[in-house]
Amino acid sequence: MATGSTQAAVRRPACAHEPRCPGVEGLDRDAAHVIASHPEQGWSLLCNGVILFDDTGVILPDGQCTHSRRAELTAAALHRAA
Repeated sequence: MATGSTQAAVRRPACAHEPRCPGVEGLDRDAAHVIASHPEQGWSLLCNGVILFDDTGVILPDGQCTHSRRAELTAAALHRAA
């Protein structure tokens, strides 16, 4: 075990999809392909390593969490319909 490291390095294979899945840095990160789906638990693992929850909240590969974007997406959908 390495000392001085607080988190283990996680290696993921490069995305083989064409076009490539969006990275975790972009706002479109939830558009990556689903590689494992657990609808009974309300989450999916995406190709870019993001865990996406049914309420649109996410856990990023580095462990950071973001809140649900449901209200933002609903507002955008209403704006588009107008």
